[in-house]
Amino acid sequence: MNSLIERLKKEFPKINFRESNNFYWSPLDRIVYFQADKMDTPEASYALMHEIGHSILKHREYESDYGLLKMEIEAWEKAKQIAHKLKLELSIEHIENCLDTYRDWLNKRSICPTCSVQSFQTINPSYYSCFNCHTKWKVSSSRFCRVYRASKNVEQRYLM
Repeated sequence: MNSLIERLKKEFPKINFRESNNFYWSPLDRIVYFQADKMDTPEASYALMHEIGHSILKHREYESDYGLLKMEIEAWEKAKQIAHKLKLELSIEHIENCLDTYRDWLNKRSICPTCSVQSFQTINPSYYSCFNCHTKWKVSSSRFCRVYRASKNVEQRYLM
């Protein structure tokens, strides 16, 4: 699978690659990081093409949860093009499973802690606001942590 890295380096000479503990695109360093010890799996090639997609699309920061999901979809679409160009397989099921993790994350963050209605993110990406009961809540800026919603003066309701 290291031959894939060499092939990608030749195909995308403007992209820098570096070994790491994870697969990710760093817009600050302008480097695609990859896990060398995982490169013998199909999932590693999928992840690498996805991160190259972010690089080609010049993805940087996202403004909202929806913006993050949109960037992920765009990177997977670019990964499909890369796979086609290189005559490599890319599992659509794998792509959908990855996107589902973002969809599930976004869904959990957007549920009102007071009335459980699906709500919307405010102008500030750290806050959501319920159009039904007008509760406002703060969410973590990290996309890697467990979903935690904190709101002021939220009445706790328990169903028995």
